[in-house]
Amino acid sequence: MNGKYILVVSFGTSYAETRERTIEAIERQMAEEFPDYEVRRAFTSGMIIKKLRQRDGIEVDDLPTAFARLVEDGAEEVVVQPTHVMNGVEYDMVVDTVFQCYENFKRVGLGTPLLNSIDDYDRVVGIIRDEYLVDEPDTAVVLMGHGTYHHANSAYPQLQLKLQLAGMDDVYVTTVEGFPDFDDTVSMMRGKGYRNVVLYPLMLVAGDHAINDMAGDEEDSLASVLKSEGYGVRSVIKGMGESPEFRRMFIDHARLAMARSPEEDA
Repeated sequence: MNGKYILVVSFGTSYAETRERTIEAIERQMAEEFPDYEVRRAFTSGMIIKKLRQRDGIEVDDLPTAFARLVEDGAEEVVVQPTHVMNGVEYDMVVDTVFQCYENFKRVGLGTPLLNSIDDYDRVVGIIRDEYLVDEPDTAVVLMGHGTYHHANSAYPQLQLKLQLAGMDDVYVTTVEGFPDFDDTVSMMRGKGYRNVVLYPLMLVAGDHAINDMAGDEEDSLASVLKSEGYGVRSVIKGMGESPEFRRMFIDHARLAMARSPEEDA
């Protein structure tokens, strides 16, 4: 290689099949789109890195290790592209590490998460319209994100408002650990005449949260909460990273990052 690298930074997942269809699919597409760059991987979840090492014998670098390897291998230009949904805790971690390390390289470009600009929200709304709506009477669609105590949790109600302004009144955004929560969403849906609900994860990968918090049989899962309200529920276990259009957004963010420095993003 010519000293040019793309570091794709993901939270990570221990589910091999969804990892292949999402994170690895993004990495493969990065390599195809930017053949002059070597694509590398880092995860921000220490828990997942440890689990993969102990259970599967798979080694994935955390951010400091990934940057140390880049220095060791003589990298000159590094484009860091996160696959996080919003500018939350995990993205802050990426930004902090980049600013600690970028002086070791001639140039570093820092990409943004999925939901960063108004254009990003508009594109996501368009993808939801094309890929997530169901042509079924009396049916709502609920997109479940993770949620966070971080102020970036505002991305979820902002997306909800964008969906409503786009005329998608039967699509709802909910979160496991933020606002709106499951009870908030149930309250918003009451009195609308829905009989059925289709659930999708609003997450890059369909891992533990999608399988358990969204579609699980436990009484506090989203599916169970909605069933207790009398709705028929169907869960679609599909991460956003499985959509070529969502992957395209990360590719486009990386392309923009190639023309920017971290100082410009600060």
